[in-house]
Amino acid sequence: MPRVRSIIYIDGYNFYYGMVRDTEWKWLDLQRCFELVRSDDDIQEIRYFTSEALGDARERQSVYLEALGTLPLVTVHLGRFKGRSLTCRVRACEYAGSRRYQVLEEKETDVAISVRLIDDAYRDRADRFVIVSGDSDLVPAVRLLRERFADKEIIVYVPASAGTRRAAAREMRRIAHKHRTMPVEPLRRSQLPEVIPVADGTIRKPPSW
Repeated sequence: MPRVRSIIYIDGYNFYYGMVRDTEWKWLDLQRCFELVRSDDDIQEIRYFTSEALGDARERQSVYLEALGTLPLVTVHLGRFKGRSLTCRVRACEYAGSRRYQVLEEKETDVAISVRLIDDAYRDRADRFVIVSGDSDLVPAVRLLRERFADKEIIVYVPASAGTRRAAAREMRRIAHKHRTMPVEPLRRSQLPEVIPVADGTIRKPPSW
């Protein structure tokens, strides 16, 4: 029986905070990992959606994204952060300065995943769509995909800590044909080489990873 064509869509920050942040598995070979997770699939592409990290993490992320660029099935989609002004409403706060403050929010990731999901379906690039996220912002796109393409299958993997956001994870599980909790063992078995040779030199795993 031929393997089913699939595309993997990874919500990078949802995946990072749910699966790898507090582990030794940050130097993750996404292609190897999802070939293990979806061993019965004919994976056409692995789409990794993220935004440029801030502060000290930016250099490490840059190195990692360069490493992902060496994997033939992986495509990186880079979004951005946007500042938003909020007002502190804690009445007991004794801070004498302004009660206005800035927060950074990740922008474009859910929209980018949604657009690619629908576009890939219309172009008939896969028969199975595997979404790695617990973000309920993706529910409208998944619902539309199910309505327009009854022959396509949608499987959702919820990163472990997304269970703390029960409502969001529950919505994603409910809208998919099938749902799973993202397994841990494939991450341990899917680490990139510490040194990766490339045409103009080498890519090295960040020392703190």
